[in-house]
Amino acid sequence: MTSGRAGPFLDRPPGRGNPFRLHLLTAAVVSTALVAAVVGLSLPVQLPADDPLGGLPRFGIAVAVFALSQLARLQFRAAAGVVSITWVEAALIVCLYLVPPGWLPAAALVGVAVAWAALSVLDDGRATLDVVRIAGTQTAAVALAVSVTTALGQPLSAAPTPALVLAVGAGAVAHLLASVWLGGVMLALRHGMPLGRPLLAALRGKLLMFVGNVVAGVSVVALIEIDPRWLLLLPAPLWLLQQTYRQRLRDGRDRRTWRSFAGATAALNQLDEPGVATAAVAGGLALFEAEKVDVEVVRGDGRWHRYQGDPSGQVTDREIAPPVNGEPDPEELVRDLSVGETQVGRLRVRFPGTAPLGGREHDVFAAFADALAAALHDAATHRELRLVTARSSYEAVHDPVTGLANRAAMLSRGDQALRQLAHDHPVALLLLDVDQFKEVNDTLGHAAGDQLLRLTANRLEALTRSGDLLARLGGDEFALLLTADPVVADRAAPMAYALRQARDIAERLAAPAEVAGVRMSVEVSVGVVVAAAGTADLTELLRRADIAMYQAKNGGANVAAYDSARDAASTDQLALLAELREALQADDQLVLVLQPAVDLATGAPTGVEALIRWRHPRRGLLGPAEFIRPVENSDQLSTFTRYVLDKALAVAAGWAREGLDVPISVNLSARSLLDRRLPGEIADALRRHQVPADRLVLEITETVVMSELEVIDQVLTALRSMGVQLAVDDFGTGFSSLAFLTRIEVDELKVDRSFVLQMADSREAAAIVRYTVGMANELGLRVVAEGVETAAQRSALVELGCTAAQGYHFFKPMPADKIGAVLGSLARQTPTNVLPLRADDAS
Repeated sequence: MTSGRAGPFLDRPPGRGNPFRLHLLTAAVVSTALVAAVVGLSLPVQLPADDPLGGLPRFGIAVAVFALSQLARLQFRAAAGVVSITWVEAALIVCLYLVPPGWLPAAALVGVAVAWAALSVLDDGRATLDVVRIAGTQTAAVALAVSVTTALGQPLSAAPTPALVLAVGAGAVAHLLASVWLGGVMLALRHGMPLGRPLLAALRGKLLMFVGNVVAGVSVVALIEIDPRWLLLLPAPLWLLQQTYRQRLRDGRDRRTWRSFAGATAALNQLDEPGVATAAVAGGLALFEAEKVDVEVVRGDGRWHRYQGDPSGQVTDREIAPPVNGEPDPEELVRDLSVGETQVGRLRVRFPGTAPLGGREHDVFAAFADALAAALHDAATHRELRLVTARSSYEAVHDPVTGLANRAAMLSRGDQALRQLAHDHPVALLLLDVDQFKEVNDTLGHAAGDQLLRLTANRLEALTRSGDLLARLGGDEFALLLTADPVVADRAAPMAYALRQARDIAERLAAPAEVAGVRMSVEVSVGVVVAAAGTADLTELLRRADIAMYQAKNGGANVAAYDSARDAASTDQLALLAELREALQADDQLVLVLQPAVDLATGAPTGVEALIRWRHPRRGLLGPAEFIRPVENSDQLSTFTRYVLDKALAVAAGWAREGLDVPISVNLSARSLLDRRLPGEIADALRRHQVPADRLVLEITETVVMSELEVIDQVLTALRSMGVQLAVDDFGTGFSSLAFLTRIEVDELKVDRSFVLQMADSREAAAIVRYTVGMANELGLRVVAEGVETAAQRSALVELGCTAAQGYHFFKPMPADKIGAVLGSLARQTPTNVLPLRADDAS
């Protein structure tokens, strides 16, 4: 057996083998071979008396036989090298019969050296040192085989008796073991690998052919003894035997290869990149019996990482520069690893350089590379999934702006913390709301608002003690749950302690800071609630703290404690909403009252405003101020709005049947305009009651006017395109009113009652009314003054050019069954008979 030479990678680091020991062993083997050759030639020789050939021809035949045995080789890759299987044992047995035993080491030395030198020139490109090493190894093994054989018998020119066959067989076994052992040791020293791998690979491949070698050698000797002419029949059987050996080697090799392939690809079933790459290196080394395997991986950020291994079993990994495409070394196989259009890396396998790469290696390499590409892609996908899962898990319990715990985490962790405390352990919850936060967003932008939130969060974190729980609940609200010892230490007055903490926090938050280039003070309103840990869950504590926080906002103080009396009022509002649900179904509790607006010059009706009243079976008659605000903040707003619109349009339909062409006005909440379904619902109601769209006037509030939400503008535009009229209520009280008129086309402006009440005594109020009237005339809009209560106010409005008004000076709101007669009377008045009716007449 001979082991192949493994050439270097172009960029590989120094090998892991032991060159010194390899060279030392080579020198020892070659020296032994030379000594054996010289000593063998110097021994006395007794040739047969009737020898027809003579000594020199016999030596030449031995040289030729040894050379021919090497040329008729079979090769296979094993353990980072190439194992060559030759007919040397058959040649040894033949030469023991033909040549004096002492001459065989010299004949083997010359024959093997000549054969391998020729192979190196014609095929392998093997280095001179490798040829010397192979010749020395074979010569030393032949010398050992000769010694064993001659110790057991004298085969020279002797007939193959059973005893002699056993002797030459023992010599052949000695040669096999010696050559395999020396070749394995040299291969192990070259590559720094354990000795067992090359020994087992060589023995497994050589064993079957070794038996054939012995049989063939003994057969040749027997034929020579019988009649040398029988040797002419040997080439064909020997060729067939050679092909049989070749096929058996190939079949066994293929079985082991695909078995190794199955194991190597199964090992790629890892969930992380290092696991896949390390398994690929180990599997590639075992599968290809390669000198080196590189797995280069490109990660999602574009960086490349190389995992490298050799037969020593060690795998190194390091970051590398992106590889440059180029021609691979002849002794390498290189393949880009891709899944679809996505490149995931590159596989590089370095083979020993003593034999050309065959088609089998290319096929197996391609299949393994594809499996590796899929495994690396799956590992990258799993990594992304793990990151997404971790990010989702993090985001599920953290606020994305501040990084604090969010509401869900506050509720979960807070309840857990409460359950771990003693039942009577006092805890305090502080609910903080940043004042003027909306103004920061509106004036400086949302990025500045986020910066303000992060600043507040950082300051709160610095003030939080171990054991406390801080969270951002959403918007500009933060919550701080105090469970630490200071609360317990002040058991006599835990609320006093919590209020001191709240005031201290508010004071420290108010320290000036720069946000978006503007120096400002972060002022907060804080609601404080204190309770025993076992008396309420965190949801209830947050509810109470929210009541206290709004008390702080409305009361002008920055800190307020929870007051159960105010909580009772809030509970009453909840009960009121439950009762409203029943009122909407009863159809006799919610009633419309209507207040006409009149032309100041003719007294004719210009429109009617529909107002809602609640005839509560227990509370009595309730005005809008007592229930509209809770409704606007509840989920019943949509149902309530449809109810009022339906009632108003039913009244307008009755007027139309009586021949009265008077529009009816309905107030619309800002929240209602966030519903994109509203225009469709109003269109359906108009069709159902057969009321023309221009008979309906929707009054929108100052909150809507100041809003710049795209959805509100889209809803209003859709209503306007239907023919529904729009009126701006309380015009003049907001700074965005004029800007709104440039965005949405309206039909009517209603001057706020505050200007009407003050215009007699305030030049500013009178100027606003005059300006509004003049602007409306320029824009072709109607103007209605609200809240007219006296004749003086009416006269002042006439002098200022206002054409229409409504208020108690003309009519109080009246039931729907009376408004028809009043409108008919107003419509029949002549221009000269101005306003004969007073509010008292219609009461």
